Amino acid sequence: MESLVQASPKNSPKTPHHGGHHDDQNCPTLITINNNPSTQLSKKDKRSMPLLVINYLCLFIGSVSSSLLSKYYFIHKGSSIWVSTWVQCAGFPLLLPFVFTPYYLLNSTQRKPFSHFTPKILTLSIFIGLMLGLNNFLFSWGNSYLPVSTSSLLLSSQLVFNLILSVIIVKQKITFSNLNCVILLTISSVLLALGSSHDKPPGLTRGKYFLGFFSTIGAGLLFALYLPVMEKIYSKVYCYAMVIEMQLVMQVSATALATLGMALNGAFREMKVERKVFDKGQSIYWVTVLCNVVTWQLCFMGTAGMVFLTSSLTGGICMTALMGMNVLGGVLVYGDEFGGVKVVSTLLCGWGFCSYAYGIYMSTKLGKEDDGDKDKEDTHQGMEMGCA
Repeated sequence: MESLVQASPKNSPKTPHHGGHHDDQNCPTLITINNNPSTQLSKKDKRSMPLLVINYLCLFIGSVSSSLLSKYYFIHKGSSIWVSTWVQCAGFPLLLPFVFTPYYLLNSTQRKPFSHFTPKILTLSIFIGLMLGLNNFLFSWGNSYLPVSTSSLLLSSQLVFNLILSVIIVKQKITFSNLNCVILLTISSVLLALGSSHDKPPGLTRGKYFLGFFSTIGAGLLFALYLPVMEKIYSKVYCYAMVIEMQLVMQVSATALATLGMALNGAFREMKVERKVFDKGQSIYWVTVLCNVVTWQLCFMGTAGMVFLTSSLTGGICMTALMGMNVLGGVLVYGDEFGGVKVVSTLLCGWGFCSYAYGIYMSTKLGKEDDGDKDKEDTHQGMEMGCA
């Protein structure tokens, strides 16, 4: 007998909530046939794939663009670290239409926004938002001192922390492919650290350079913690609409922290001065700020979607794959030096990602073969029972 079941790409609730969840059109629809788990998984993967592609495109565009725009801001006499921090989260109003439009204007869902929020989820969302605010500050601090290529490659080290924390927090299974990927990326980061001391912008002191270096490492560590923590929380979330709602709360919290920092450090007054000294003109200054706001929101929403639809480690791997694009962008747009150690480091980064991707491909292929053998065995057993 065929039945239609609504669930998320991660988990479906054991029981309906508020009597309306199973009619929620925000949740992907699965088709299960004869209660066969392998068939259910196959249908789920096909249904989730368009959403997965959309989220990765958001991550791709947001990651590359935000990295280049942040550097553009500092190159053309933007100087406020707090402004750079603030734009990373101030785009939360862009999420409002996706939260409220389906229910209030389009009537495309019966689930009321935030209706399944519990005090625990709300508290965790606020806390993680504050953690993201601190991460944004460390990233801005490091990015103000380092070339785009160096900061991007340094951030790839977050994958090492990501694997370790994923094993501890979400019991991530260690395989040859993900371990090999982490080892290669670790070597990549070590080579970069040893060979990048000469890669300082003109006029930057050695002390500030290493301050930016370790600030970026700190940002990578915090983000590596963020990914498995979010995977743990998303295991209790069964609808993609809730992911957007949680992202909204987190970005509001991060914005509140950044706004407080700006107020205490006089950054709002600095913006009035910056727009006048910005060497591309005041209009370009505001365009730069606005574009930063949009691209950072794309980046964070894409990351959240990847973690929800796949896993924290896969999300981290996909982000690391984009580091090479950020490095190439820094070289092409800003003329960052790219030779010797950076070439080897980037190649190792790409090698590590390919190793992980191949491991996923082989695991998926073997899983499908096992499912096929099991289906044949079930069919054969059914024929024997029918003959009996």
